[in-house]
Amino acid sequence: MSITPRPLPERAAQTTADNPWPLRLLNAKIEEYVAKMAPVWVEGQIVQLNRRPGAGMAFLTLRDLDQDSSITVSIYARDLSPSLADGARVVVNAKATFWPKRGSLQLHASEIRAVGLGDLLARIEQLRQVLAAEGLFDPRRKRPLPFLPRKVGLICGRESKAEHDVVVNATARWPGLALEIREVAVQGERCVPEVNAALAELDADQSVDVIIIARGGGSVEDLLPFSNEHLVRAVAAARTPVVSAIGHETDCPLLDLVADVRASTPTDAARRVVPSLSELTVELDALTSSLRAAFSARLTREREGLLELTSRPVLASPAQLVERQREGLDSALARLRGAANRAVLEARADLSALSASLHALSPAATMERGYALLALSNGTLVRSQADVPAGTLVEGFLADGRFVAKIVGSTPTSPAPKGLE
Repeated sequence: MSITPRPLPERAAQTTADNPWPLRLLNAKIEEYVAKMAPVWVEGQIVQLNRRPGAGMAFLTLRDLDQDSSITVSIYARDLSPSLADGARVVVNAKATFWPKRGSLQLHASEIRAVGLGDLLARIEQLRQVLAAEGLFDPRRKRPLPFLPRKVGLICGRESKAEHDVVVNATARWPGLALEIREVAVQGERCVPEVNAALAELDADQSVDVIIIARGGGSVEDLLPFSNEHLVRAVAAARTPVVSAIGHETDCPLLDLVADVRASTPTDAARRVVPSLSELTVELDALTSSLRAAFSARLTREREGLLELTSRPVLASPAQLVERQREGLDSALARLRGAANRAVLEARADLSALSASLHALSPAATMERGYALLALSNGTLVRSQADVPAGTLVEGFLADGRFVAKIVGSTPTSPAPKGLE
């Protein structure tokens, strides 16, 4: 009995654990897909070039400039320039091919061109403009260096002169300075990943207050890694202030623009990062002398001022101040007594005037002019003739005495003649 084969899924998304593709079909599908790809220009660095004498094909490994990605490239030997060698930066026009039996992908190149220095500098300038537009070179984002770092991180070449210059000058300026050194490749294909790794490690160390990246000059080609975009962005993102000491005065890799401080040489970097103990000692001595001189001058001025105050009459004879105050008090007391006397005299004059007026208006004064007051026995004053009918006893009051009289008769007052009313 024959077994009918199962129909295979047409698409990868239709495969299941119970109905998978055989590996040969997957590779065939990949080969079919890759074959549809058009030729492409790619950029990279040659890290392994195999030329076999008499062979029609040459093979090389092309590595990405910034990462560890790589791919095998084949090219007809006749199309490969004899000047190309390991380490060359190239652009390759190639078509992707997939070998289903080995399950490997490679590129078959039709042309390989070396990237000239002028092209590299033009690309760096283009990258500089892009990064500047993003604000990575803005002076406002640069961080100040600490006055005296607890520990200095140093990224440099292995046993390089740059390392020697930084260490010797930094420790000479501040003996006992703590240094955390990371030796890395400072040129070539390993430069960027090793510098980035060292930077990340030192930046994560909380005791490192500043990081120096030092190389000490070189050719334009040697300094190209320090214009790498990944390295520049890593420095921009670092928490710790970074000092760039890569080239000389005429060199200007992009690292110099993004670093917080650019030093012209590794020696200059040491001077910028670490203060000089001897110079600070001299300055401290000078400041101490200035402070002492200022204090002495101030003390002299205060002493002279105190002597001037104590020589004044009021301090030489303090009783004079009391005497002047006593004289003022006596003068004020005399003025007060004079004012009181005048007030008493004025009050006495007013009292006399009021007394005279009161006496002139009193009944006694009226009686002195010949008038008398008559009163009934009960003491009531006689105010009308009707109060004293005939036979009434009345008491008369004169200015110089009194008398008793009996009323014989009384008549009402006749109206006053006209004109006398």
